[in-house]
Amino acid sequence: MLKSLKSFITEEDGIGTVEMILILVVLIGLVLIFKSQLTELVNSIFKTINNKAKQV
Repeated sequence: MLKSLKSFITEEDGIGTVEMILILVVLIGLVLIFKSQLTELVNSIFKTINNKAKQV
């Protein structure tokens, strides 16, 4: 088990574990920073969809 974990961590093929974690941290940070703007945008989009659906 320890040997397979060590080989997984030291593997250099494709995107590394550290790079993937850094990308996720940045994305989560952006979502937290712009949470209110994203919520307003999604609500606006759903209101538009509902209004257009009522017209059909």
